[in-house]
Amino acid sequence: MWKRIKHKFEKFPARMEVARTIVELGLRVGNNGKIYCGSVEISDVALARAVDVDRRTIKATVDVIRSDKQLAYIFENILPAGPLVKKVAKNLGFGILEIEAEAENAGIIAGATELIAAQNISIRQVHAGDPELEENPRLTIITEKPIPGSLLNEFLKIPGIRRVSIY
Repeated sequence: MWKRIKHKFEKFPARMEVARTIVELGLRVGNNGKIYCGSVEISDVALARAVDVDRRTIKATVDVIRSDKQLAYIFENILPAGPLVKKVAKNLGFGILEIEAEAENAGIIAGATELIAAQNISIRQVHAGDPELEENPRLTIITEKPIPGSLLNEFLKIPGIRRVSIY
């Protein structure tokens, strides 16, 4: 997907940033050319302000997306991922585990969740950043209760993990 998007927008960095933001936020481009978050329409002006571009750049980006059959299909079918409670997890009594890893390594989520399950801790949410969207993608796991700090070294033994934070 990203190769196709990059190819279409490589000469237009502002449009590339708009397309990236649409994907990051889970927005979709309707077949009517409007941008939506779920069923809520997002104005071109609001998105332009958020991306720090002119509203005409939003329109031009949408036009390019809609003129390419493959991109149109992708952007028309994106769904928002839902709420991530990371910023309020501690207030809710949840635990937070953040892992920075090499995304090409398989088994990172499996290894981390196995360690958590062995402690009889339930997982509430898992969110993995997209390595093509983020320079340092992070895996965030929200747990029903805090994870013991004594597991820190166990997480670091999982192949591909560079850094671990437990909150």
